[in-house]
Amino acid sequence: MRLTEKHTILGGKVHLYKRENSSCWQCATYLASKNRRTSTKEESLSKAKEIAEDWYLQMRGKLRAGEIKTEKTFSEASEQYLREYDVITQGERNKVYVEGQHRRSQLHLVPFFGKMGLSEITAGNVQEYRMHRLETTTAKRGKPPARNTMHQEMVTLRQTLKTAIRHGWLDRLPDLSEPYRASAKISHRAWFSPDEYKQLYEATRKRAKTPLNARYKWESEQLHDYVLFMANTGLRPDEAGRLQFRDVTIVEDDGSQETILEIEVRGKRGVGYCKSTTGAVRPFERLKERNDAKKKAEGKEPHPTDPIFPKTHRELFNTILAEENLKKDREGLPRTAYSLRHTYICLRLMEGADIYQIAKNCRTSVEMIEKYYASHIKTSLDAAAINIRKKKPAKKAKTAREPDIED
Repeated sequence: MRLTEKHTILGGKVHLYKRENSSCWQCATYLASKNRRTSTKEESLSKAKEIAEDWYLQMRGKLRAGEIKTEKTFSEASEQYLREYDVITQGERNKVYVEGQHRRSQLHLVPFFGKMGLSEITAGNVQEYRMHRLETTTAKRGKPPARNTMHQEMVTLRQTLKTAIRHGWLDRLPDLSEPYRASAKISHRAWFSPDEYKQLYEATRKRAKTPLNARYKWESEQLHDYVLFMANTGLRPDEAGRLQFRDVTIVEDDGSQETILEIEVRGKRGVGYCKSTTGAVRPFERLKERNDAKKKAEGKEPHPTDPIFPKTHRELFNTILAEENLKKDREGLPRTAYSLRHTYICLRLMEGADIYQIAKNCRTSVEMIEKYYASHIKTSLDAAAINIRKKKPAKKAKTAREPDIED
């Protein structure tokens, strides 16, 4: 916009000017590596000069007091990180996980660290943040945030600061480790033992044949096949929720010479693949038949993009767990639909399957399986290979001393 009048004061440190179509004087200065402007809201030049001088001196005072940052703030680094993350991970990370990065930044990290300069974020500030989250969440909800929740927030904080390092806004990461607390106890995942799993699917089969209400027959049949499908594929519940019929193919496996399912899985790690056991084939066929019948009853044509599990069965599943006294395992851990995945992994290990192949089929790491399912690996260990003992050399027999030549 064209300027109509210009003046300088304080030896050229402050500029006063009028914009076209404005009767008030504006003032500007270059301070702390940044151009700063404001309106004096005065039409008189003499009054505008007084206000501009006071404004400049106030800005200098704020700069000396550390209220004006001469570096990038955490808020600016967070904005840059989220913008880069959205573009670079597009299609490679689960949409829900990406949204979680935004949520953690905007709801928790930026309100606490936002106005801080990046160099001001120290290990002490990070510990203050942990205390702030624990105190405010406990006061609001009556319990502290989950350990995993805090871990995810620290991951987002670390990634934001790493973005600042890449752009040269920060020279090193502060210590983000958690003091005072020992490593978290590694608890085994809640699963169903072979006898408990049999008890569960027999209960769901019974409910499918004789539901408490005829209106719930379809839901009961779906739940029974859901339990069998999940325990024979090892899918995560969110992965199963995204499955469409076009993602599953019934094949004759060359290696095992068995009829199995080949599944294209879309989950938190992008697109992966899974091969089921034979026990998943018949439940899948029933799910397909049930979907086709329902579509035709509604006057619609079945489509390959139809979801295999169009709705969750959480309420009915929990009801049956409660009825069968299976809601918690012997350690008191609650069982959920995720426990069917854990059951798949444990049963495969107990049957001697290769741990690397299980990890690959479940789209996880060998380390995670060893960490959370170690108690179930014992049956796949080869005692003959472990308990090898090195044979001791045979002792030489003592011989009589031969006489010397002189004798």
